[in-house]
Amino acid sequence: MVGTAATDAVSPPTLIGTLLLEGAGGEPVDLGRTLASHGVATLPPQLVDPAAGTLQTTLSLGEQDVRTIRIRPDSPGHVAVEAIRDGMPPGAGKSLLATARKLLNLDQDLSRCYALAATDPALSWATSGAGRMLRSSTVFEDVIKTICTTNCSWSATTRMITRIVTDLGEAAPDGGRAFPGPAMLAEAGESFYRDRARAGYRGSYLLRLAAGVASGHLDLEQLRDPDLPDAEVSRRLLALPGVGPYAAAHVMLISLGRYRQLILDSWTRPTYAKLTGRTASDRAIERRFRAFGDYAGLAFWLFLTRDWIDGSDPVDASGR
Repeated sequence: MVGTAATDAVSPPTLIGTLLLEGAGGEPVDLGRTLASHGVATLPPQLVDPAAGTLQTTLSLGEQDVRTIRIRPDSPGHVAVEAIRDGMPPGAGKSLLATARKLLNLDQDLSRCYALAATDPALSWATSGAGRMLRSSTVFEDVIKTICTTNCSWSATTRMITRIVTDLGEAAPDGGRAFPGPAMLAEAGESFYRDRARAGYRGSYLLRLAAGVASGHLDLEQLRDPDLPDAEVSRRLLALPGVGPYAAAHVMLISLGRYRQLILDSWTRPTYAKLTGRTASDRAIERRFRAFGDYAGLAFWLFLTRDWIDGSDPVDASGR
């Protein structure tokens, strides 16, 4: 279990509402698979408990109001969304419920992906509700976290993000801290990234990115506009400080619902080779998943991560 949101042992949680675990196309949603969809989903302020099937996170509602929520299994096919402390201002519950829906990515339609997966022996298992990416509440947060995964160990990534949240994030009544906004990150100064977060060369990128968003020069939420073509989204991401081909593909997959591009890096390539029993060129890997079209990158990711939940091996690693 990882994260920084604190659990209130005094007062019981307050139920905000429930959400139907169903995608925009009426397809099923597997909560456990969503919570384990990628590693960045477990970074602070998000706290994932795989055994309990819960997500706890601290969110900023603006005007210095910060709240911690928990998403947990409820009746079959539903989740409950709870506030860890009561006393919320009017309208906060509706906002938090909408944010919970965004975090679980319930407005994404994966029905076409499932139709394709059903014809692939190595991926048909995913049609029961896998492939939905747990998102942060903002694109900015996902981009910052992704930059902190580049060229370093996972422990270093966790250290950087934990320090950013605990030092700069606003506190909720229960003690949890929200991910800091662009202005807070921009005002932190070079010494914070060098000495506290120990972000190395990434520090200057994080500062420049935060300053650009804080000033209004960059609007990362525009990248979620479905009318933007993938090529334009990729171009805009690659123009951001600290974002290269890997980071762009990663953000498109986990945050933007753009699933065509494959993430090919030092983990995915050897993992694919291990599962298939042979080393393959990037071109060969891309050819293997070409039939999935707009979902090729997601199909590749599902192929690699099936055992993150049940430890099982693909039916036929070659997919043939």
